Amino acid sequence: MYSARETIEKTINRIVLRSSRSEVFTRVYDEMARVEAAAADSRSRAGYSLGPLDGVLVSVKDSFDIQGEATTAGSKTRRDAPLAREDAVVVKRLRRAGAVVVGKTNMSEFAFTGLGINPNFGTPENALDLMRVPGGSSAGAAVSVAEDTSVIAVGTDTGGSVRIPASFNGVVGFKPSVGRIPTDGVFPLSYSLDTVGPLARTVQSCADADAVMAGTEPAPLPDISLSGLSIAVPRGLLFTDSDAAVLEGFERCLSLLSAAGAKISDITVDDLLDAKTRSLGPHTIASMEACAFLQPYLERQKEAMDPIVHAGLSRGLAAPATAYILAMRRRAELVEEMQKRLLSVHLVALPTTPILAPLKKPLIDDPDLAVTTDDLILRNASVANYFNMTAISLPMPRMTFPSGFMLMARHNADPFLLAAARAVESLFFDNDG
Repeated sequence: MYSARETIEKTINRIVLRSSRSEVFTRVYDEMARVEAAAADSRSRAGYSLGPLDGVLVSVKDSFDIQGEATTAGSKTRRDAPLAREDAVVVKRLRRAGAVVVGKTNMSEFAFTGLGINPNFGTPENALDLMRVPGGSSAGAAVSVAEDTSVIAVGTDTGGSVRIPASFNGVVGFKPSVGRIPTDGVFPLSYSLDTVGPLARTVQSCADADAVMAGTEPAPLPDISLSGLSIAVPRGLLFTDSDAAVLEGFERCLSLLSAAGAKISDITVDDLLDAKTRSLGPHTIASMEACAFLQPYLERQKEAMDPIVHAGLSRGLAAPATAYILAMRRRAELVEEMQKRLLSVHLVALPTTPILAPLKKPLIDDPDLAVTTDDLILRNASVANYFNMTAISLPMPRMTFPSGFMLMARHNADPFLLAAARAVESLFFDNDG
């Protein structure tokens, strides 16, 4: 077993040598990581531990403040931004728990798209197929976990930005309930929807990171029996335009769960989805809220921005205040209605993304195709954000190429969701291969 210092040396060497994947990290904290790793080793030799994250390699998304440097949030327009006066709250908590912060990971500009493409700082290659997109917006985060240059990666999730890249790279991605983890020191996109969430190889690792970032004590997840667990599947709109491989993998997962004693049932939510679409019109909550602080970039630095991101965010500039107010009021009503429909079930299940990770080049060559593909990729995952739920993406078993199985639960049911997800993960792992 390697020491923390040996592990960080091997990891730094791998990051440096993998020049073809240099876009995964925007910054590597080699010297500080060595110091943190040495401290963890000293504690270990003394028989003392700060917890399950002590000496563990952690990466953070480029939208998190690190003291003394500009937080670029994946954008060239932020290169001359004021230097952060202190670490983001979650970074402080991770360091106090003994985590070794290896570096900052690349992302979609301003965390706005689910593709993971970044023309500003380069696009991380998908960990399983360099020709495909990594998923976004926490693109480098997912790839760093999948290729073992971090054990835990910390990202943000506003419309699926943790779960989508987790799905495309075959790792676990957890979206906590809004408000569970502080966003102080995180470059914002949407005040109403932003969450901070971990990506890792296992549910337990995600739970450990979640606990530390939420300010609670990490603990082993309790055992939950799958027998009698009620899981609702929202058939209808959320299954249209899906890849056959994704649907086959999803149904195989449901069959495994049913065989383990879980109660699978269908649920209707298409009317709520239609009402959501009508209330928002051509806008999104994220674009309308982002314009409150991104307007100067959109108006004066268009040429320096990703054109797809600029076009999407600019839609929010055209939204009158009345449209935003009415949309938020309607959202509150629809969230309440969704919660009522879920009272009789424990969990909701969906494919995390309707499609497998698409090829990168056609999307770069055709902006219109990129927009429509991005909308499709975000469709399922964003349900949890809009309807104020907590969610997690697990790798589906027996897939030729990775795809995620998403479980969602009611707001603030995070501990239960994590425990249930660990039971599902164990079932899937036993049936993988």
